[in-house]
Amino acid sequence: MKMVTGGAYQGKLDFVCSHFGMEQADITNGSTCDFEEVFSAKCIKSYHRLIARLIAQGIDCVQFTERLCSENKDAVIILDEIGCGIIPSEKSERKRREVTGKCGCIIARASDEVIRVTCGIPMYIKKKIN
Repeated sequence: MKMVTGGAYQGKLDFVCSHFGMEQADITNGSTCDFEEVFSAKCIKSYHRLIARLIAQGIDCVQFTERLCSENKDAVIILDEIGCGIIPSEKSERKRREVTGKCGCIIARASDEVIRVTCGIPMYIKKKIN
């Protein structure tokens, strides 16, 4: 598993396509996909939005993410950093950020590589050494 993270519109998807050879057909959109689709997807973009959808449906996001990590070990997961700003006053938004952070930690632990992309430049946070 590989995790690519960073702020919104920082070039994460372009990096994934060029670095991992992904094409549009390989990429599942967390904003709109069927929940079961992620368990066989090559790449999942907007995983943070998938988490928001899971919360809205009352699905345990941590359990879902653990299942994803055990069933789809070759996936590339793109997850926006969403907790590096002003703390929202709405309790539901704080919960969404907290759950997204927990799920990001699960994905990072399960990943061979964790890459943060800023301004299109990758920074390796975790890299498997062969």
